[in-house]
This record gives sequence, structure tokens and C-alpha cells, in this order.
Amino acid sequence: MSEGVAADRSLPGWRLVYSGKVRDLYVEDGVAGLDAAERVLMVASDRVSAFDHVLSPGIPGKGELLTRLSLWWFDRLEVPNHLIDGPIPAAVRERAMLTARLDMFPIECVVRGYLSGSGYAEYLSTGAVCGIRLPAGLSDGDRLPEPIYTPAWKAPLGEHDENISFERTVELVGADDAAALRDLSLSIFSRASAIAEARGVILADTKFEFGRNRATGAITLADEVLTSDSSRYWDAALYAAGGPDRLSSFDKQIVRDWLAAHWDKTGAPPALPAEIVERTAARYRELIERLTGS
Repeated sequence: MSEGVAADRSLPGWRLVYSGKVRDLYVEDGVAGLDAAERVLMVASDRVSAFDHVLSPGIPGKGELLTRLSLWWFDRLEVPNHLIDGPIPAAVRERAMLTARLDMFPIECVVRGYLSGSGYAEYLSTGAVCGIRLPAGLSDGDRLPEPIYTPAWKAPLGEHDENISFERTVELVGADDAAALRDLSLSIFSRASAIAEARGVILADTKFEFGRNRATGAITLADEVLTSDSSRYWDAALYAAGGPDRLSSFDKQIVRDWLAAHWDKTGAPPALPAEIVERTAARYRELIERLTGS
């Protein structure tokens, strides 16, 4: 949490009240804080994080690309979202969204259509993911019989999120909201998967965040949506070919792999080489070009 405006993040008429690993939140001047705000300016930075550290340098253009992709998806998903109309400061116009302040649910709504990442690791250990028993003999990257909802509890700042069962979400938010979050997540994933597949891209898994609209009470899609930072995308042609690159994702995996090979996770992480930065930026650009055609 960061109160006060850093010199390089000041915006006329707005006050920085939260700075996360990759995103900054602003409220209008004169508003006490996030809880009192009706409107929040969400600004995506070029910062990149891995293994719970913000790395240097950032990925040029990343904030703008992810904002464009979120806006593109919001425009195609037939569910209430947190976007509202209003002026955005020129300095951040290409990488910011003006949003309604919601009462956020303490749950990351993860949907997996394919088995990979932490889900695959959990499957190898238990034969299940978030309490959902899966068929035996699955391999990394296998398509699941049907998408599964595998929520996570959003831990306080500085702690790790925790995969939880659906039954635990009922304890956290109540049966009706837990079911609504699950059903909305699976429905959005199904629609997004079909849109991506038509463009030669596999949506392997993603996470959604929802809040309750303070004025209407409606469960509302929030945060970024279906971006490279919140989703795992693969090239459908490479996946079908079955080669060693079939699970190459359109995200910062290049950064993670380089860091894992050059840092023992003690002390400050090393600076990213220019080649790693550019290759990562190229993957972000390629995804948005494949999906949006622009």
C-alpha cells in the first residue's frame, strides 16, 4: 500500500492511493481513500513481476497493451463490468480505465480448460485440483473433459494466494454468491474460449475478479480481464503439432524461465537482459494482434 503520490506517478486531479506490483489505483482529489471513492482510476504500468518481485527494467508498452486487451474483451463479454464513462488524464489515457468502486469478493475465480501450471502440480500430488477429482494419467497441457472452476482465496498484501475448494468459497461469501461466481466464471470462459479458438489461440486457463456494484447490488466483472498477465494462452497450431514449443505461452514465461536459470531467489533479482525484455514484449504484442487483428 502506498499513500501519497510518487514523483513520477502524479496525475492532476487524482491522488495515488495504492501501488501494486504492476498496477496503480487513484482516487479523485479530496476523496479520503478507496473506501470512500465512487470512481477509481486504474492505471496499468509497464512493470513486470515474477516470483513475488518487481523486476527491472519493465516491458515497454506492456501497460498499454494489457489495457487495450481488457477493453477489447469487456466489449465482447455480455456481463456487467466496472467500466464507467468519464475523462482520463492524457498522460495515462492509453493504459488506464475509469472504473466504478465495487465491494470486491475475496476470491480469484480461476477457470481451467487445460491442465497446466500450479493445477498440474497439484494434480500430480493429489489426483485432483481444488478438490475436483480428475481422470488418471493426464499429462501437462492436456485438455480437460470440461472446464473446471478452481477458485483461490485472495491473501492479504505480502502473502500468497491459496487455492481453495468450492465449499470454502461458500463459507467465505455464502452459497448464493459462491454459485453465481462459479457460474459466471464458467460462462465467460466458455465464450472467451470460442472467440480465441476462432483466431487460432487456445485459452488454457484464466482468472476473473468480481465485486458487487454498490448502487445496484449486481455482481460485476472487475480488474483486468483475459490479459496475458491473468491468462494462459497457447498457439493452437503449435499445440496441435505436439512439438517442444506446444505450451509456449503469450506472456512473461520467458522472464520466469530466465530468472529461474539465473537467480537463486535470495536477495534482489538481477536486471533483465535487453533480449529477454524485447522477446517478452513481442509475445504480448503477438497475442493482441492475433486476437484483435490490429
